[in-house]
This record gives sequence, structure tokens and C-alpha cells, in this order.
Amino acid sequence: MHRISMVAVNLLVVAFASFGCSGMKSGTMNDGWVTLLDGTSGMENWDRYGDGNWRAEDGVIVADKKTGKANGFLMTKKSYADFQVRIEFWVSHDANSGIYMRCQDLNKITDRTCYEANIFDERKDPKYGTGAIVHISPISPMPKAGGKWNLYEITVKGDRITAVLNGVQTADAHDGKFKSGPLGLQYAAGVVKFRKVQIKTL
Repeated sequence: MHRISMVAVNLLVVAFASFGCSGMKSGTMNDGWVTLLDGTSGMENWDRYGDGNWRAEDGVIVADKKTGKANGFLMTKKSYADFQVRIEFWVSHDANSGIYMRCQDLNKITDRTCYEANIFDERKDPKYGTGAIVHISPISPMPKAGGKWNLYEITVKGDRITAVLNGVQTADAHDGKFKSGPLGLQYAAGVVKFRKVQIKTL
């Protein structure tokens, strides 16, 4: 009788362990946060568009040139409507990059078919440079992101988009054009590195 009980206990332990392992999927975090990219893995969550030479290198995802004329993008395979995203990035002073959200047309990825939280310290019109939501929420004075690691925290809910760069809110926009779509990382110039991308749906 004792032996039967021990066997039953062992079976329960194995079942619980198996359930626990299967319940913890790769790339998930506590509190609803999901890691889409961590510098060494996660590329399976993204599709490449355009001509950026994206690659994993020294614990980051990096692009530093175009193989053609088109800007390069990493676009999530999933679409997102309401979400929060945290993105750790490093750019050179001459870099042109951005976080693209709710993109509508993957054949024409622009700041007119997506919402873009900009990363562009040397933009000719700094009103929509680093920290701004292009065409929607200008910024003054414009912060600089070049030459250091930065953290973008962006919330998109309903018709409201807020952006916080390195702990300081840089944008608070209201716009209802786009309801849902993929998230994107842009490469247009300079050196662009992404160390981590995490998202939580709302």
C-alpha cells in the first residue's frame, strides 16, 4: 500500500513538472510581458523588409548599412492593437531609425502608413526628430540618443500614443487613423543596435 502511494506521489510530481515546463514558453516574462528580441534570439518573431543588413552580433541585433536603396525594417509577424513596448537601443550620432507601430501596408512601410516614434538626432527639422511621434506629436527641445544605450517605453491604447525616452515623456499624441498592425524597427542610416524588445498587450 505504501509503495502504491509513493508511486502515485512520484507520478504527480512528474506531471506537475511537465505541466510547469510546458506552461513556460520561451520568450515570456511575468506580468504579461513577452520578449520579442533579446540580442541573441527572437529573430523568428520578425520578418525582414527592405535592404538593411540586420544580424546578431556581440549580444545585439545590429544594422550598419543598406544592401540597396530601400530602408531596412524588422517587422513583427503578429499585429498589435493596444500595447506597451520597451525597447533598449544604441545608435550612432548620425543614425536614422525609429519604432514603427500599427503599420498598415507591409509593401509600403513609411511614417505615413505607420505611427513612428523617431530616433533621428540629425533630422533637418528637429521638431519631429528623436522622441517625437512623426507628423503627430512634435518635440522641443529634442533629446539626443546617439552614442549611448537608451530605453524607449511606448504605450499605444485606443487613439492615444505616449512615448517615454530614458525616463522622460517626449510625446503624448491622439490619433485614430490606425487601429492595429505589426510593430517595426527601422534602419535608414548610421549604426543601429537593439538589445531588447519586450511587449505587453493591453
